[in-house]
Amino acid sequence: MHALSLPTWWIHIASVIEWLLAIVAVVSWGERRQEGEWRWIAMAMLPALVSAMAACTWHLFDNPEQLKGLVVLQAFTTLLGNGALAAAAWNLLPAETRA
Repeated sequence: MHALSLPTWWIHIASVIEWLLAIVAVVSWGERRQEGEWRWIAMAMLPALVSAMAACTWHLFDNPEQLKGLVVLQAFTTLLGNGALAAAAWNLLPAETRA
């Protein structure tokens, strides 16, 4: 755990918790509005959460070369999450605006 300072750890952990709360908020918002499409946004947010957890895990073990695969996993899940969020947001647009 020497790779990051305590304030940096605090930011990393707070960001993961914040992202989890954002997923819950998106689901709640969709349920309140009775718009199931919002669940797609919440699902699309999951790869970014995996990415953040991979980064935290890699840092937790002091960035060892043996866990370099976590960096690749983080990059892949970030790419996947960005694409999924774009598709889910596109899905929220009314059909007449998508043209």
